[in-house]
Amino acid sequence: MNSKVFFLKHFSKALICCVLITMLISGARNAEDKPLPPGDPDNGGLTFPDGFESVVVADSTGLARHIVINDNGDIYVKLRYFGKGQEGGTVALRDTDGDGKADIMTNFGKYQDHSSLANGITIRNGYLYFSSSLVVYRSKLIPGQLLPDENIEVILKDDHEHETHWHITKPMAFDNKGNMYVPFGAPSDACQDMVNSPGGKPGSIGLNPCPDLEKHGGIWKFSADKVGQTQKDGTLFATGLRSIVGMRWNPDDESLYAVVHGRDNLHRLFPELFSSWQSAVLPAEEFVKVTQGTNVGWPYYYFDQMKGKKMLNPEYGGDGKKEGEGTKYQNPLMGFPGHWAPNDLLFYKGNQFPERYKHGAFIAFHGSTNRSPYPQAGYFVAFVPFKNGKPDRDWEVFADGFAVIDPIINTNDAKFRPMGLAEGPDGSLYMTDSKKGKIWRVMFKGNRNDFGTKQLAAMETHKQLAHIRTPDEIADNLDTKTKVAGQRVYNTYCTPCHQRNGMGDGSRFPPLGGSEWVTGSKKRLIEVVANGLEGEIQVAGKPYNDLMPKHNFLRDEEMAQVLTFIRQNFGNDEDAVSASDVRRVLKR
Repeated sequence: MNSKVFFLKHFSKALICCVLITMLISGARNAEDKPLPPGDPDNGGLTFPDGFESVVVADSTGLARHIVINDNGDIYVKLRYFGKGQEGGTVALRDTDGDGKADIMTNFGKYQDHSSLANGITIRNGYLYFSSSLVVYRSKLIPGQLLPDENIEVILKDDHEHETHWHITKPMAFDNKGNMYVPFGAPSDACQDMVNSPGGKPGSIGLNPCPDLEKHGGIWKFSADKVGQTQKDGTLFATGLRSIVGMRWNPDDESLYAVVHGRDNLHRLFPELFSSWQSAVLPAEEFVKVTQGTNVGWPYYYFDQMKGKKMLNPEYGGDGKKEGEGTKYQNPLMGFPGHWAPNDLLFYKGNQFPERYKHGAFIAFHGSTNRSPYPQAGYFVAFVPFKNGKPDRDWEVFADGFAVIDPIINTNDAKFRPMGLAEGPDGSLYMTDSKKGKIWRVMFKGNRNDFGTKQLAAMETHKQLAHIRTPDEIADNLDTKTKVAGQRVYNTYCTPCHQRNGMGDGSRFPPLGGSEWVTGSKKRLIEVVANGLEGEIQVAGKPYNDLMPKHNFLRDEEMAQVLTFIRQNFGNDEDAVSASDVRRVLKR
């Protein structure tokens, strides 16, 4: 080969490399430099601090959970399944013309799910990680292609004997050293005997020591890249954490953070110790910094955000006043009112928003299901300002209006429920809705240098709305005029799942109105209420897979009253159930 040919050949290769590098750099810059699309005239129905706008990217992806945005702006959303063996539990979206709205929306993913509790999706090192209720998967992303490789690897499988329970979801977070963090939620309020009393029964004590802590109620650390892991391949990182849906690694201080769902049913299980008001507002949803060895205290203690202390759970001798040895356990960075359901957490790293948002935390509150007899609460996105690695001011209302109505009496009255959070490559904030699959892209169009108290003032007034403020114990009690005995029993034991209007929450818990389980056989209905129900069922043609606790502690008269109430309300019109019917079926 002569020198001229040699020079031309290698010069061409070098030129091609330079062009490719320039294209890659340009592509990365384009993501930030592209002009922001116009917001919708009504901001997609939401309210923000002055200077922010939002555009609805898509309004019908399905039951959207967590969300992630690729460097090129492509969007991936994990969906909540209904039923086993379905395909397409993940959806990919792309905006091809830059107007902020997705032009392409494609479902993908051939994998089995086991319940409706799927969460978790993120991108790491060119792979899309996503999870069903029992498995963490990953697929290789292909440059320029919307859908990832069809080959799906199993990174982690929950190999417990159980198939499902209330807090089985598998979100994941990754540090910068090749580790993956996954929570294994606890199956009860406070380590009750779930074999003999699934869901707990009034007055039941907690097991001590709690055997659930061996494999549940904590976060385990795994390899981010090893295929085929089970829990025994991981190491326990933190414990005393009942249920985690939102969790993030914060590169600012190289630490893991989580928002933790507090326990439920203080009044239902201990009516002589806790009022319905206390049960509605307690215990706190905890925002926690998680380090190796963190112990937040579940199941022995809960955090009372009004007292700012850990309190002894009633299953272990607590009465709402006893602190016990609560100081031994880690307090949260911040405690939010009970049952708001913090389902995602995001530390903002972009430059588009005003400087005060950088390094702070956005939290999506999915909204309560079990605050009855008080209005439901949550259903908004909060912001927690951070300074030097910790909150430096009180939380703020950042995005509101998801529910559309206020007060929210029944969970399914809310038109939308905020769920997932993601940051785009240009610093836009993306938020998902779990009811219809609406996706908002939030952008800042105001003056970054002039942003402050004036722009935040209007959102501060939202803290006085019924779905955010602390309810008045007397004036906000919806049961003050309840006269029907069966309705009183229903409001105490059934509304946390089936809601005051009997129509369920629209996802996990089925409706009673028009349900063949209610209007059909009296014998089957009595047996279900007395003995509980677990596993997948069909209600009005729709699959559900959750746990209904046993209610065999109800007196025959109480059970007859509540069953008569549900058979003759919510659009149902069936004959009554008598106490003798209950005694005959249950042989007692």
